[in-house]
Parts: sequence; C-alpha cells; structure tokens
Amino acid sequence: MEDFYALASVDYQHLAEAIDWKVWFEARQKEVGWRSLQLLDVACGSGKFPAALLSHAGVANATVRPIEYALLDPSGFSISEARQVLALPFSAGSEYEMTLQDLDCNPGAFDVVWATHALYAIPHNELKKALRRMLYAIGHGFDADNQGVGFIAHASAQSHYLQFFQHYLSGFKDGVGAPYSSSEQIITILSEMGLELEINEICYTNGAPLTNERQVERYLQRCLFDDTISLTEMLDNSVTGPYLETCRNNGVWQFAQRVTTIFMSASANFVAR
Repeated sequence: MEDFYALASVDYQHLAEAIDWKVWFEARQKEVGWRSLQLLDVACGSGKFPAALLSHAGVANATVRPIEYALLDPSGFSISEARQVLALPFSAGSEYEMTLQDLDCNPGAFDVVWATHALYAIPHNELKKALRRMLYAIGHGFDADNQGVGFIAHASAQSHYLQFFQHYLSGFKDGVGAPYSSSEQIITILSEMGLELEINEICYTNGAPLTNERQVERYLQRCLFDDTISLTEMLDNSVTGPYLETCRNNGVWQFAQRVTTIFMSASANFVAR
C-alpha cells in the first residue's frame, strides 16, 4: 500500500487543492448554526482524503466546531487506520463496517456525505442503490429535517484507472468481470433521479521514474486489486503491454487521470424510490 500511495497520494492532493475547503466548511457550519457538522466518509480507506485536507487545504484553520467524522468501510482495518490520521477540526465519530449499499442510519443523519475514489468496485446493477443510500443519509428526497450535501470524486472512463482495468479484464480474464464504474455512469444515474449537480473536472498524472519498477508494479497491482501479476507479465501481455508502453515517456511513467468532482443537491422533481 505504501508503494501504491507513493503515486496515488497525488489524487487526494489535487482534490484538496481544487476547492477552497476551508471556506466551504465555514459555509456549512453557518448553515447548521451552533452544533457540530456531521460528516460521513464513504469507503474511507486509510484516511488519505482527510489527511490531504489537513496538509494542503488549510482546514485546520477553519472557523468551525469540531466536525463529527464518521467512517464507513467494509474493512475494519481501514477504519482503524483512518481514525488514526484524523485531527482537528475532524473528530472521529461513528463507525460503519459495511458497504454503502448496506448503510443503516436515519434519513438526514449527516450534513455531508462524501465518496472520494470510493465507488469503482460497486457493481453497476447496485450503483443506483448505493447512490440512493448517500442521498438518504443527507436527507434528499426523504422525510428528513436535515438536508445535507453530497460530494463525489470519481475518475472518468478516459482515466487511467478505468482504462487499465478494462485492458486487464480483456488481457488476463478473457473479458470476464465487471468493469469499474465511471463518473459518467454516476452522473447519468444522479441526473435521472432529478438531482441538481455541480460538475467539474481535474486532469493530472500519477508519475514515477522508470527505474522505480517495484513501486510502479505495486501501484498497478493495486489499481487492479490483483497482486499475482508482475509488471513483466503486464508488459508482455498483448493487451495491457501496448497500453503501458504509452505510459512510458522520457524516462518517466505517466498515468493520465481525469477525475470528475460532483456536488449534489436536491431539486424539486427528485423522488426517492
């Protein structure tokens, strides 16, 4: 995981720097008044996003009450890791060791629910259910006193994460297996549900010197959630090999990312189903 995040930590740094999160949190605090904000981090992993916000977004200086930071992840180990990186204004709150599809909370329980690089492995036939649980948690379209804000950061179909995984399925799995979900699919589902969306795109690369072969190998394995295939095998494969060759330029590995940021709010025609 350290080798993966040596390249992937830039994902969260770009998210932290793309928005004035300090001002954003201060605005959310004004909306709720004197009480603490309630926030849920979906598929929190090891807490790289809140860590990036603390390091790169100045949120530690935000004029807010301690934010009750709830953690959701199918892995109890990940939840434990994420708790350890939280620092003010984030204060560790409830834990949900489960998938988003199984989230059990009151409608409108949270002022903010976000999922940053968190929804890729949700099967497409379950994606709508998962997004509805996010909306339920912030009260949109449901009988809830609180109407919160949803935020998703997710790679597009043109991004390395999705392209490489699709090549992997073709090259190593005979095309069998569910591809990662894309930001385009998420936007389509949310739009069909009648949500008002604020959409932007961030473009950047994850990179490393060509000499860092072991680090890149582990990064690529983690992109696939498959540590049984070596970098040599990936390069020799008739499908993944040509793709990876396009990622080697001027002595550097460069994995191009296109990440969509999506803020969600309810519109008049949203109906919960």
